[in-house]
Amino acid sequence: MAADFSASPLTGAQQQQLRQLLDGLDRDQAHWLAGYLAGYCQGTPAATQSAPVNSDVPQSELTVLFGSQTGNAEGVAEQLVARAADKGIKARLVDLADYKPKQIRQEQWLALVTSTQGEGDPPDNALDFHEFLMGKKAPKLEHLNYSVLALGDSSYEQFCQTGKEFDERLAGLGATAMAQRVDCDVDYEDLAEQWIERLLDVMAARAGASQPLAATPGAGPVVESVYGRKHPFLATLLTNQLLSGQGSDKEVRHIEVSLEGSDLRYQPGDALAVCPINAPALVQAVLSALGFEADARVELDGEPRALADVLRLEREITLLTPPLMKQWAELAGHDELRALADNPEELRLWTAGRDFLDLITQWPVEGLEPQALVSLLRKLPPRLYSISSSQSAEEDEVHITVAAVRYHSHQRDREGVASCWLADRLVEGDQLPVYIDPNKNFSLPSDDATPIIMIGPGTGVAPFRAFMQEREERGASGDNWLIFGDRHFRSDFLYQTEWIKWRRDGLLTRLDVAFSRDQAEKRYVQHCLAEQAGEVWAWLQQGASIYVCGDAEKMAPDVHQTLLTLVSEQGEMTLAEAEDYLRQMNRDKRYQRDVY
Repeated sequence: MAADFSASPLTGAQQQQLRQLLDGLDRDQAHWLAGYLAGYCQGTPAATQSAPVNSDVPQSELTVLFGSQTGNAEGVAEQLVARAADKGIKARLVDLADYKPKQIRQEQWLALVTSTQGEGDPPDNALDFHEFLMGKKAPKLEHLNYSVLALGDSSYEQFCQTGKEFDERLAGLGATAMAQRVDCDVDYEDLAEQWIERLLDVMAARAGASQPLAATPGAGPVVESVYGRKHPFLATLLTNQLLSGQGSDKEVRHIEVSLEGSDLRYQPGDALAVCPINAPALVQAVLSALGFEADARVELDGEPRALADVLRLEREITLLTPPLMKQWAELAGHDELRALADNPEELRLWTAGRDFLDLITQWPVEGLEPQALVSLLRKLPPRLYSISSSQSAEEDEVHITVAAVRYHSHQRDREGVASCWLADRLVEGDQLPVYIDPNKNFSLPSDDATPIIMIGPGTGVAPFRAFMQEREERGASGDNWLIFGDRHFRSDFLYQTEWIKWRRDGLLTRLDVAFSRDQAEKRYVQHCLAEQAGEVWAWLQQGASIYVCGDAEKMAPDVHQTLLTLVSEQGEMTLAEAEDYLRQMNRDKRYQRDVY
């Protein structure tokens, strides 16, 4: 829209200069200029590298909110607060579970870092804020300057959906974006760092900044281990033991890894991130289908590498994401593939059970160069496994429980990248790159007297083994109830000996099991909950915390619905009141889920 200077006090020459300036600005630059002029008119010049702000001017405060299911969004938010202090910007870190939504009326500067879980749902700690902001009671926010960083996984159809919804709603309520929303895939660090720097530069220019500040009280220090996502620890495999029994139609393994010499620390509820290696046979099949030599030279992060090594160690080739499908459709020039890539439902059905080899075989691309291939594929992300040990008990070891993923689909045998690498190609004494992925949203109560109810079918039982080891080491007095489910009692009762010992010793107060295939009518963990409704309610009335770990697609919703019905009936509440009850439990960290 052309600027209207008909009523301005500017001279003709000044109007012409301003028009030329505005025509050359993008949206973010225009917003920066608006903030600069607002500060200039109030006698508060914006800070620039050449003109530092008078330190006597009161500093504006940046509120950094995070919605996080596993801890990644919280980690980025902590990084933002630390970088803000370096730039002389006062910032406070707030968990969305602890944030009163109406308080947003008073905010002037807001950064929101959020993940998305499942098929486009907000993380548990962001439910209240999401409901308020999307509802009719959300206020106008013309005074608010904000930016959103969205974390997600492009293999899901609703990629970064929660971040997109927050961004669009804030803009719709009149707020001004300081920096455009950034949507991050599983390899999010570089984009997150760029977003942080851009956001803080814009805020420093608009709001003013002074000398570097001390850490914000309450934010807590940002402590980074020597070993982490960018620099994993090369750990030694100590034990690779088949856990499932004879006759099981699943292969579950108990894996023990040495952390000796790493100084890595973990808490019950955290995950071990394993940096896997693609199957050599699949890598060779991809190279052959493309007509590339294994030793073809490509560049990665400024270093020359062999193409086969990059595909084996660095690039995702077992999962087809919507962005990859759209890019390949353009390169291939196939109308059929373009139509498929533009139809989310058809795309979801076609990609299920297929990998990159299927794509390049069905729709080949002429003239593709090895370097272009490397640029096209996303980074091979680590796989996260709930830790099944307590460091208090196991010291320099970490244990995980891994179900080997094997299936036949579209005329080919398939396998999970990390699970089958661990199960088939690693032996005791081999090394594997790992790091700890903390999960503050799935942790034991700080009060050891608090009763806990643990619901974990299949490998979802892993963190509860860690919980029991930890409570045993602490001498915790709180009651412990495990509800476990799997297919068959004889072959799939994972860690059966340990559970029975803890039950006999009194550490495990109750043990209920559901084996779905041992009778004509299938039986699941939610059936145990329903059958013990009165006892579950009694535990809740005594302040018990509930933990759910495992499948997010069916198990977790079924368990939630059973809990909802249970609370409604036992507490004589409406379903809406029961939902509020569970939501309050979530706020109080008494209802925690680690679902995937």
